[in-house]
Amino acid sequence: MASLLDPEARGRVILVGAGPGDPGLLTLRAVDALRSADVVVHDGLIDPRVLDYAPDTAQRISVAKKRDRHTLPQDAINALIIAHVKAGSVVVRLKGGDPFVFGRGGEEVEAVRAAGLPVEVIPGVSSALGCAAEAMLPLTHRDWSSAVSFVAGTCKGLSEQDWSGLAGQGRTLVIYMGVSTASMIADKLMADGVAPDMPVAVLEKGTLQGSRAMRTLLADLGDLVEREGVESPAIIVVGEVVLLSDAQNRLAAFAVQAERMKDEA
Repeated sequence: MASLLDPEARGRVILVGAGPGDPGLLTLRAVDALRSADVVVHDGLIDPRVLDYAPDTAQRISVAKKRDRHTLPQDAINALIIAHVKAGSVVVRLKGGDPFVFGRGGEEVEAVRAAGLPVEVIPGVSSALGCAAEAMLPLTHRDWSSAVSFVAGTCKGLSEQDWSGLAGQGRTLVIYMGVSTASMIADKLMADGVAPDMPVAVLEKGTLQGSRAMRTLLADLGDLVEREGVESPAIIVVGEVVLLSDAQNRLAAFAVQAERMKDEA
């Protein structure tokens, strides 16, 4: 089967993960796809330098979304993509991070397939992985965390989500889209038994100019977001691995580990 990146093949969709922001984190296949585009349908948080890889002649269409205010509902975005493909265009649907990690890529693939059109997905560096790497924050660690979970802080209503068991000793919880609900997230986790002094990191605008990595404790999460004026995009990481992201805190991590070993002896 020929690749959808074949320049002779027309009328197709390529879902492309643009990574967390820095154009240097694009994959080679992502760059090739952009260079083949007739139409680029992109999210609002895409760095303009990423769009520069598309030909000057390519039509660029922003379908930027903001919390509680969508320029286009998802059904309309699907219809827009399908219409351009039926007209014979190579449509690159460009998404921040990875299309299949809170990117609604699955919904768009379903819609394109239902229309009987060809589609390919090019994965990207997910926002959580890219932001954590920049902050030198390992999401898993042999001594500190053997499991990592990814959740959305606003997906289908925070109160409806069951996060019990996802955060705590030996586990890392990564929360997307949690800035506006940070206080409720902290209350929710503490109600589930997570210790108020569990380390937390807030990674704002990861890999982009002006990025910040802020560390605090779970009980202070909401206050930190407010007093620091944290803005989206931002990732919240809950877990003992947060201590490893800061050289000074590593000493505290080693002290905790020593105490744990003493208790187990």
